[in-house]
Amino acid sequence: MEKRKLGKNGPEITTIGLGAWAIGGSSTSFSWGEQDDNDSIKAIQAALDSGLNWIDTAAAYGFGHSEAVVGKAVQGRRDQALLFTKCGLIKDPDSRDAVRDLSPASIRRECEDSLRRLNTDYIDLYQFHWPDDRTGTPLEESWATMRELVKEGKVRYTGVSNFDVALIKRCLAVGPVDSLQPPYSLLRREYADETLPFCKENGIGVIVYSPMQSGLLTGKFDINKVAEDDWRRRNRMFVEPRLSNNLAFVERIRPIAERHGKTVGQLAIAWVLMNPAVTAAIVGARSPQQVVENNGAADWRLSDDEMAEIQRAIVETEV
Repeated sequence: MEKRKLGKNGPEITTIGLGAWAIGGSSTSFSWGEQDDNDSIKAIQAALDSGLNWIDTAAAYGFGHSEAVVGKAVQGRRDQALLFTKCGLIKDPDSRDAVRDLSPASIRRECEDSLRRLNTDYIDLYQFHWPDDRTGTPLEESWATMRELVKEGKVRYTGVSNFDVALIKRCLAVGPVDSLQPPYSLLRREYADETLPFCKENGIGVIVYSPMQSGLLTGKFDINKVAEDDWRRRNRMFVEPRLSNNLAFVERIRPIAERHGKTVGQLAIAWVLMNPAVTAAIVGARSPQQVVENNGAADWRLSDDEMAEIQRAIVETEV
């Protein structure tokens, strides 16, 4: 599988990495429903067996459960797995929700907890999960703490998720930003206007999340099969009339995938990887079978004509 360098100074990573949000289980208000840990471990090990060399998780996924499962799955195989995780979302003591906290003390506490759960001495890429709009902590202080963790050897590279250009610039004034993790898909393209070009110009790696828009772009989505406690049932992308419009778009692009013997989901992943600013895509999987299917997008290059055909479908369906 093709590898690309993450930013100016980061590691070489496969164009697809395994996303571990869903394997956090159902303990949070933003869960994907129940998930069997044994299935999760098999999926992670299948990903490594297939050549994927990085896993993206977060302390917030199952409030530590996802990290613990990842740590167990890579035991004895740490040299094969670059471990990416995130901080800045902590459990609200009064609910199943998370609250934002990028105070230096919280960052350090979360880092130690993540190291323990992942059963490792260092984190390959440590990322801010969301901007902190709650505690009043100056972003510059937060980013300085991340850079201290690098100097201490607990973290190799540092990145941000869900940050815009203005926030990234504030971090850059303190120290390097190795990567950005934004949402990016055929149905969510706003980061392509300003933020992705800025990252390319400044040597910041980009690992996009939800390239299949949390299942909408798989070509198999059925809202009736989504668990009642699944966060998608409350998300605007999955509520009518937008849901039907999104699924109509899937049908417009399905023939492109079928001409190549591919799935719509593989087409969606291949499309985000065509953006010259994108280093790689985070693709979730809950079973070995899903890992194998997702990997079918890794080295698929779309033609200029196919990219134009997809753009026409975007405009005509107004997604």
